[in-house]
Amino acid sequence: MMICIIAWSATLMISAILLTMSVLISIKSEGDREKLSPFECGFDPIKSPRTPFSIQFFLVAMLFLVFDVEIAIIMPSIPTLKDSDMMMWTVTMTFFILILIVGLYYEWNKGALQWTN
Repeated sequence: MMICIIAWSATLMISAILLTMSVLISIKSEGDREKLSPFECGFDPIKSPRTPFSIQFFLVAMLFLVFDVEIAIIMPSIPTLKDSDMMMWTVTMTFFILILIVGLYYEWNKGALQWTN
């Protein structure tokens, strides 16, 4: 019986300490310069949503999506490596990565990856 009371008290104390710590950590601070600045994409959240934005942001987002989809396609094919024909798997992955490298070279050649313009 005594052990049950001690365990219950310890549980209550740990819960109270965690609750107090979470309240102290979650206190909102005053807005600083970074919090009041526009989002990373360059939009000012206060102004009209119809203002034009930089095409560079769009190109970076598309580039990210292309390589994100690449990872999503390549990663599931790795576990099938031991069950499939090694030559066919190598040719397929090489062709897939070659298409991505050619696309990246095309974007680089067209100047889409120049961040300072």
